[in-house]
Amino acid sequence: MSTSPQPSSTSPEPPLPEAPAPVPEVQPPVPGGRSPAPSSLSPSRASDFMRCPLLYRFRVIDRLPEKPSEAATRGTLVHAVLERLFDDPAAERTAPRAKAMVPGQWDRLLESRPELGELFGDDPGGERLGRWLGEAEALVERWFTLEDPVRLEPAERELFVETELESGLRLRGVIDRVDVAPTGEVRIVDYKTGKAPRPEYADEAWFQMVFYALVVRRLKGAVPRRLQLVYLGSGDVITYDPVEADLRRVERKLLALWEAIRRATETGDWRPRRTRLCGWCDHQAVCPEFGGTPPVYPLLVEP
Repeated sequence: MSTSPQPSSTSPEPPLPEAPAPVPEVQPPVPGGRSPAPSSLSPSRASDFMRCPLLYRFRVIDRLPEKPSEAATRGTLVHAVLERLFDDPAAERTAPRAKAMVPGQWDRLLESRPELGELFGDDPGGERLGRWLGEAEALVERWFTLEDPVRLEPAERELFVETELESGLRLRGVIDRVDVAPTGEVRIVDYKTGKAPRPEYADEAWFQMVFYALVVRRLKGAVPRRLQLVYLGSGDVITYDPVEADLRRVERKLLALWEAIRRATETGDWRPRRTRLCGWCDHQAVCPEFGGTPPVYPLLVEP
């Protein structure tokens, strides 16, 4: 993998085919019938199952509520600013302009998701909220040291994509940015508001990116030229140029995951897997690894 930034000038191209509306990953059971197999996978849900099958169950089948976190919400806010900045003419895409967008985008986020206001319910003076918004502004400002938005004209932003494999498995996700060069070469860009992981912990991020490359190749007929991760927390830009073999490997892995999820769905056997990320999980109270009992399994179990 290349670890140096590879900026390039881009120009718009007709948008990718419009995707149909998302559908639940697991359909409700048919009375008297078998438990349904999963119908689709996204990078995040595939990663959930690889990390901890029980977490996948809690999120996809039980749909247990999760509290919003400051870190994840800050990421959503920064993504919104970087998406909407490209609505402005190139000459107006400046760091001060982007930082000034942060409070307004926070207000828009609160309008669509009022529950996020609970993050700062114990902050009547607004000091913690002010620091949090300042951290978001700093991340936005750092982006300007990594990429030059004046030279970029993304073909797509926050693009929902979906495709169906020959097996019937649907792959879907949302790509932060798609750049298309005048020569037609495609670059997929993903913003991360955290720090770049050490190489031995980078597999999950690259799995997500090659997942997107597989979907885009099926939609556009060509392997994307470049995958680019932009880590705003540490100021790193990491790139990788995928080849067809990478996409085939990820497709085989996804089919194996799909089969494992299908078996777990039908048998109700969702094994917890304790990792260093358990400390950030909202479901410890119902996790056997922490002395909890999962809720009653809502689907039919095959004998």
